[in-house]
Amino acid sequence: MFALVDCNNFYASCQRVFEPHLIGKPVVILSNNDGCVIARSNEAKALGVPMGAPAFQFKSIFKEHNVHVFSSNYALYGDMSNRVMNLLATFTPEIEVYSIDEAFLKFQGFEQFNLEEYGLTIQRTVTKGTGIPISVGFAPTKALAKVANKIAKKFPDRTKSVYVIDTEEKRIKALKWTKIDDVWGIGHQHAKRLKALQIKNAYQFTKLHDDWVRKEMSVVGLRLKHELEGKPRLDLETPTSKKAIATTRSFEKPYQTIEEVAERVATFTAHCAEKLRKQKSQCNMVMVFVKTNRFSQDAPQYSRSIVIKTDYPTDSTIDLNKYAQIGLKAIFKEGYQYKKAGVIVMGLTPNNETQLSLFNFSNPKHQPVMRVVDKLNAAMGKTTVRFASQSIGRQWKMKQERLSPCYTTRIKEIVTIKV
Repeated sequence: MFALVDCNNFYASCQRVFEPHLIGKPVVILSNNDGCVIARSNEAKALGVPMGAPAFQFKSIFKEHNVHVFSSNYALYGDMSNRVMNLLATFTPEIEVYSIDEAFLKFQGFEQFNLEEYGLTIQRTVTKGTGIPISVGFAPTKALAKVANKIAKKFPDRTKSVYVIDTEEKRIKALKWTKIDDVWGIGHQHAKRLKALQIKNAYQFTKLHDDWVRKEMSVVGLRLKHELEGKPRLDLETPTSKKAIATTRSFEKPYQTIEEVAERVATFTAHCAEKLRKQKSQCNMVMVFVKTNRFSQDAPQYSRSIVIKTDYPTDSTIDLNKYAQIGLKAIFKEGYQYKKAGVIVMGLTPNNETQLSLFNFSNPKHQPVMRVVDKLNAAMGKTTVRFASQSIGRQWKMKQERLSPCYTTRIKEIVTIKV
């Protein structure tokens, strides 16, 4: 059996753990630079606040209904996610962290267990240990576990937020309840095509012929169909190294000079290089892009990207920034107000399988320097040691006017209890 554990309204729940007076009140979380809504509590959903809503358009609604608005605090959310996942790992050795607020668990050899009671134990342990409410769905396959989790979350009073699909009757009933749009793995275009054929729920989808599904939706769609029929086709995925690493951000304000954008590109490149070294990889290509604000209809628009091939595989911030700056100079144009830029490192290879070159190679002095920089930043804070091409101060920080304290990741902001 598989289980999908999903944290309920995760970002909002993280805020409520440290501000319990927010329980039962509408809460929304904004994206980087406080641009749009990326998470909502159930109370905010009931007010009609849609996902992705531009924050400035809903200011009056936020004020009228006393909605509590927060800037995204990823340091806090990441730490709380780690705490949840560590607790889940105590219930089974087989776990796949699917996203920041979801995990698949595999229960092999648990045939004599009452999974509903076991799910309630998982729920109580995680909620008591972290303060984060969760829903648990059990089923014979990962796709059905997704369906079971939706039922547990939709009907918490009846299910106590734990639901088990362990009979054919429950499977059929659950699939008939699940709309085709809500099936895990069926995107908007496939859902639109299926609804045109009067396939409106997951059960009707499982009644399609295998040949048609494979022809129209490829082997991926066929695998999903079998999963929904209760035939396991997907196992837990083991963590793998990324094939590309990206750092992209919108700016706090429009930038017009190449010096301003170059500093951002240098900082993004440093972040990519640090991630490369962390997963023990090197890259062979660097992509740089710049964009203006497409929402500023009165301003001239410009968007361009370029890929620079490195002369040798490298994970050195010094080398990568050299190539990134060459790319930026090639695509930058004066006279535009730039709102976003990004750096993507591609063509990744393990750092112990470097293809040697006769004439071009990375400076061997860079490696010990990078190790020391990473070690200092890990011990003293991510941006303690920076390169000269990066901003010395924090004048380039994102717009986060409603940022909450980090609570668990910054000693100065740890909760104080008065007794």
